[in-house]
Amino acid sequence: MTTVAGRNTLVEGEFVFTAEDFRHIAEILHSYAGIALNEGKAALVYSRLAKRLRVLGLRSFRDYCALIQGVDGVDERQIMTAALTTNVTRFYREPHHFDHLRDEVMPALVERARAGGRVRLWSAACSNGQEPYSMAMTVLSVLPEAADLDVRILATDIDPNMVAEGVAGVYSKEALEAAPALLRHRFFDKVPAQGADRLSAGPLLRRLVSFKELNLIGDWPMRGKFDVIFCRNVVIYFDDATQERVWSRFTPLMAPGATLYIGHSERVSGPAAKRLQTSGLTAYRLAS
Repeated sequence: MTTVAGRNTLVEGEFVFTAEDFRHIAEILHSYAGIALNEGKAALVYSRLAKRLRVLGLRSFRDYCALIQGVDGVDERQIMTAALTTNVTRFYREPHHFDHLRDEVMPALVERARAGGRVRLWSAACSNGQEPYSMAMTVLSVLPEAADLDVRILATDIDPNMVAEGVAGVYSKEALEAAPALLRHRFFDKVPAQGADRLSAGPLLRRLVSFKELNLIGDWPMRGKFDVIFCRNVVIYFDDATQERVWSRFTPLMAPGATLYIGHSERVSGPAAKRLQTSGLTAYRLAS
């Protein structure tokens, strides 16, 4: 760390980036998205946000902090959050969850749906749609007529760019290699205009999945209860208190006996842990 004009500079580069600048950015990111940053991420923050300073024509990180703190900084706070988060996703990531959904959870939901009942699933950090489309293929594998019944999957993410990619529903063949071949061929179509290596989510998937923008630490407009919630590999970016708060917000939205799937390095904590019983590997069932 060096000192420039009496201010501690964390990263040497085109723009002065001080400890105070980092603190402001970390506080705003935590307040807006629940993400906790430590000073060890200073170089990453600098490299990703320096690009924004150039695009915006700003001369310093102090000016950038003033922008994102102001009433006109809503859009830039959103862009900043997207720049500082990594959207790692893939079809059938942690495949044991989809096996559990198919074999342990869906039989009762299939029976309910065929009797005219309501079934709802939620991908609570859907990234670019690979998780909710994997959920949809799993549902359709045991309930082929799901799109004609009262069965729907809500897919939400804080990043509008990821939501837009999910709505577009176009992926490379390489991205889809992890999906079971039979399901991939049944539910994805070739996109001739984009070359032989691009596949598009077919009509049954699109009828099942609805994409919405949603901040997990913001307002949740949903009122109905869910039978299945996937919230995987996102709360690891939150501090302990925020994690507990998010888990506790899920349980009131879970129907009796509903299942929550979380990431392999995550653990349910706080009051929610008393209401959720282990149902499988990083799968939890709401106690009656």
